[in-house]
Parts: sequence; structure tokens; C-alpha cells
Amino acid sequence: MNIIDTFDITTQNTLKELEKTQKDFWNISRVTAEFMYNFIVDGGIKNVIEVGTSNGYSGIWLGKALKKTGGHLTTIEFYDKRIVLAKDNFEKCGVSDVITIKQGDAATVLEYLPEDYKVEFAFVDANKRQYIDFFHLIDPHLVKGGYIACDNVISHAPKVQTFLEDIDKNPNYENVVLPLPAGLSLGKKLR
Repeated sequence: MNIIDTFDITTQNTLKELEKTQKDFWNISRVTAEFMYNFIVDGGIKNVIEVGTSNGYSGIWLGKALKKTGGHLTTIEFYDKRIVLAKDNFEKCGVSDVITIKQGDAATVLEYLPEDYKVEFAFVDANKRQYIDFFHLIDPHLVKGGYIACDNVISHAPKVQTFLEDIDKNPNYENVVLPLPAGLSLGKKLR
């Protein structure tokens, strides 16, 4: 049975409709969404941050996983219109109670997170050239043993090259690029 088949019919229909707009909203593939869903559920992950809400497609998957683990998602989006869409989609899919949307420039929002704000899993799917900045801003908040996942590292390789080189040479991280549809970098914080 596919994971999506375990969701209520409204969530199934919403996700299928959003998949039709994948190119317009730069959403992740269903395969990547299912991978992260399982990763969060199997790892019992509770605190997640997402950079790049868009229309809420990935947030729905993350929210459904966090419902199972008793966790919470903080997601960051710059554009008003996308936030309106995402809020509506979160509400329809019954995950709005486990999601907080922060509006603004992602680097600025990350820079001003409280010092004691900790996450176990960060998902980055926004401006590719800023991945290196997002990585350095998320790092102080990522717990030891936590993960940072970045989408599009194969499809947008030239734009994320500096980030990949940086995380690969960082002794505090172990990183792998998974051959999911757009390429997903998965870095584990070792210390």
C-alpha cells in the first residue's frame, strides 16, 4: 500500500491536485516526500524546520509525519500568495495544528531564531544559491545527530556546488547525495 493511501480522502485529493502544479510551484517529487515522511516517522523526529513553504505540498507530508511523532513544523515562506495557498492546504489536510508559518526572507528569519531553538531535521528547498547561507544559519540550531536535507542538488548542481563542497569538507557533518528525482543531500550532524 502506498503511504498516500493511508491518508484521508481529502488529503489524498489535495496532494494529487498539488502534484499537477509541481512545476509551477517547484514542489518536491512524491518519491522525495515519501522518503522524508518515512525518515521522520521511523526516526521519531519531532522538531522540523522547512525553508521554502511554497503551496504547502512538502509541508503536508512533513505535517502528516509529525502528527504521528507528536512533533511540530516551522516553515518559512517569503511570498504572501503562497502563504495563503499553503494555509488553505494545511487546513484542508488537517495539519495546520502542527505547523507554524513564518513569513519573510528565509536567511533573515533563520538569523533571528532564538538561540535555544533546536531542530532535529531541517528541509531546505528555496533559493539554491543561498543553500550555503541557510546551512550555516541552521547549523547552530541543529542538534547532534540531527539532519539537514536539501532538495535539487542534482537538478541544480552548479547553483548548490559551494554548499555541497562546504558540507562535504565540514568535519562536523557526514553528507550523502541520494539519487531521488531532483537529488537530495542528506547531512547528519556528528557533533
